[in-house]
Amino acid sequence: MCIQERRTPDNYTFSTLLKSSGDLKDLKTGEMIHCRIIQTGFISDTVLVNSLMGMYFKCESYYNIRKLFDEMPQRSTASWNMLISGYTVLGNFSFTEDIWELVKQMQIEGVKLDKFTVSSLLPLCGTKDNTGKLDYGREIHCFALKNDMYLGSLDLHVGCCLIDMYSKNKKITLGRLVFDGMSGRNIVAWTAMITGYVQNGCSEEALMLFREMQLRAGIEPNRVSLVSILPACSSLAGLREGKQIHGFAIRNEFNHEVSLSNALIDMYSKCGSLGSARCIFYDVIHSKDAISWSSMIAGYGLHGNGDEAISLYNKMIQLGIKPDNITLVGVLSACSRSGLVNEGFEIYNSAVTDYGVSLTVEICACMVDMLGRAGQLDQALEFINSMPMKPGPSVWGALFGASVIHENAEMRDLASSYLIQLEPENPSNYVSLSNLHASFGKWDVVAELRRGMKDKGLRKSPGCSWITISNEIHSFYVADKTHPCSSLIYEMLDDLISMMKGSHDFPD
Repeated sequence: MCIQERRTPDNYTFSTLLKSSGDLKDLKTGEMIHCRIIQTGFISDTVLVNSLMGMYFKCESYYNIRKLFDEMPQRSTASWNMLISGYTVLGNFSFTEDIWELVKQMQIEGVKLDKFTVSSLLPLCGTKDNTGKLDYGREIHCFALKNDMYLGSLDLHVGCCLIDMYSKNKKITLGRLVFDGMSGRNIVAWTAMITGYVQNGCSEEALMLFREMQLRAGIEPNRVSLVSILPACSSLAGLREGKQIHGFAIRNEFNHEVSLSNALIDMYSKCGSLGSARCIFYDVIHSKDAISWSSMIAGYGLHGNGDEAISLYNKMIQLGIKPDNITLVGVLSACSRSGLVNEGFEIYNSAVTDYGVSLTVEICACMVDMLGRAGQLDQALEFINSMPMKPGPSVWGALFGASVIHENAEMRDLASSYLIQLEPENPSNYVSLSNLHASFGKWDVVAELRRGMKDKGLRKSPGCSWITISNEIHSFYVADKTHPCSSLIYEMLDDLISMMKGSHDFPD
């Protein structure tokens, strides 16, 4: 007679089962395994409890992560990392009171931060919704330096997180210093630096670095790096560079990727090639998502094709794709540029009522702009007063622009006063108001505004335009005479101005 021996699962078996439950997001099975671990007495095993926390993290049961953490008799670095990660994903936390206090307590208990801890903390120091966290990011940077966490090729991920943190805090120069200090840079590091440049409006630097990555470092772009560089082509109206990237994507069979196709639609639209954007959108290889539809709708709006934007929006609705706030901004902007006020209001009411789109400041700014461009300034002000949130600079800016166009002095003064109140450090507001008063010959007001700017130390960046000739980008600023051909350029401009005024005879 054969008697089978009944064996109790060991900690390795439990860890394997927990990983499977987490990957499948099977919370109920995970909780059953948790009960069995308690019954068998393995609950005091730190490594196994860390696996339990990992399972709850994947199943998004963050309360149980904290409960397990508090009950642990002994915690490892992985335990602290899992709790910090839980807070990060949850998002409902105070960085100073919750996360930073955890880091302090972790060190008090003699547990050392590792690369995973640093990589988890750095993205939190670059978020927009919490201010004053750059100093924390610098502290973490110093810690990483002292512990050799990214210099050389020890950990490229930490270096990339530092670049991202500084880029989001508008400290792109510091991000470049980190990048230059990394050796053995891979495609992720180059892409992080390129993305940082694009985020900070340094499109020329981004394109230069993109070329350097290929020519000097010999690293071939991947899908992510292509998506990262395309906005730089858009901002510089670099259609040639955009087409080259598109060609590279086709040769490497990246063109079926949805995110890349969406970026190409956006690039072609902003570079003036609406036909190319339309070809990509209707390409059968391209599996469309909500961003695809939003990008194409925004492209139509950018070119003043309001009717086409509305038609595409309605087709998207018919296919069962729910609009979001980005889609709504795109179609409302199209209605605004095309003067389709009634259609815009219908779309706005339907999106909010029927599809539950949450109102944002951007959506409200589009509505104010649409009404203002149509000369309905009183209705625009009524809309502002009925907004569920506080009007931001974009809203008052839209009203200000419309009041200038329609020469409504009362509305203009109201909007400008709110703009200066909301953005006292924005020189553009003062310059716009100064130029307006100058056009009416109110030089005393102009002098007062200029004096106010000087007292505050404000200076507006000059307007800039550019042109690409033989793969070289030439930039020109207002009243710029630094270009070696500036005398010839100004001579040509004078001739063009005379031609437009009809005050000069030109040979055939």
